[in-house]
Amino acid sequence: MRAVVTFLTLVCCVQVSLSEDVFEVEWINFKVDYEKIYQNDSEQLLRKQIFMHNKEIIDRHNERYAAGEETFEMGVNQFTDLLSHEYETLILGGLNATVDETEIDFIYSPTGNVEIPSAVDWREKGAVTRVKDQGHCGSCWAFAAVGTLEGQHYRKTGDLVELSEKNLLDCTSGEPYYNHGCFGGRITTALYYVKRNHGIDTARSYPYKDKKGHCRFDGRNIGATVSSIVRIRPRCESALAEAVATKGPIAVSIEATHLHHYRGGVIRESCHKRSNHAVLVVGYGHDTHGGDYWLVKNSWGNLYGENGYVRMARNQNNMCFIASNAVYPLV
Repeated sequence: MRAVVTFLTLVCCVQVSLSEDVFEVEWINFKVDYEKIYQNDSEQLLRKQIFMHNKEIIDRHNERYAAGEETFEMGVNQFTDLLSHEYETLILGGLNATVDETEIDFIYSPTGNVEIPSAVDWREKGAVTRVKDQGHCGSCWAFAAVGTLEGQHYRKTGDLVELSEKNLLDCTSGEPYYNHGCFGGRITTALYYVKRNHGIDTARSYPYKDKKGHCRFDGRNIGATVSSIVRIRPRCESALAEAVATKGPIAVSIEATHLHHYRGGVIRESCHKRSNHAVLVVGYGHDTHGGDYWLVKNSWGNLYGENGYVRMARNQNNMCFIASNAVYPLV
């Protein structure tokens, strides 16, 4: 009997040791993959503990996903060493959910007589630039505004030009725009700036850095212009689907709480807070496991999610407010 107890004790110790070794490898890989550098040993220990806590959440969720009880998979990403409130405060913004009605020129409503395809992907049509990374700055609003403008410029001219988010970040904080730079901003205000400014610079001439600086717009480097700003009929997913199918990529705001640990699949969750993140809807489709979805381009780099993209449930009562504040420009 003593031999059996000793054997079981050894097995348990080996399992714990293996588990600790696996976790240590995951922690090291995480720091390397996302170039994590901490100020001191105390901060590193804190971040390691948070990483461990989040990894447990991820593993429990993925057990349910493997059992068919969840529609999306979680995984380690650049935010796995952040607490939930840190993720929401540092990455998501305050103004990102709002629309300034005075900046809207037209309201788009579904016509009712347009037969749209069952699936759309504007990447396949050449209207979407590479996935970008906003870094440690709540500038998602600038990336969403640039994304929809890049798509509209392509549809009109046939040229896919990368435009400057930094131009918007630096030049829309003062009068009369009052965006908050790395602390949030309005998509409509960004597009209104381009309209009023008679253009936005190219990304090549005005490259991105994840902090606000002095406005350096140069009229010799304009990559696109805006003539009008269109808002999709609020809270109407059929209007958003028709606009995505017939007009191109559309900038929207969502509640992004459930994106913290997202790896892949269709997010189908209840959202009860306010919208706090701006993204770009570049298409839609249907997944056999997750159902109808919106294809969403994020601005957290191509290591995040599905090569930088997220799929969110469609036709689920405007889940996470995705159809509440959808806009695109006319060029």
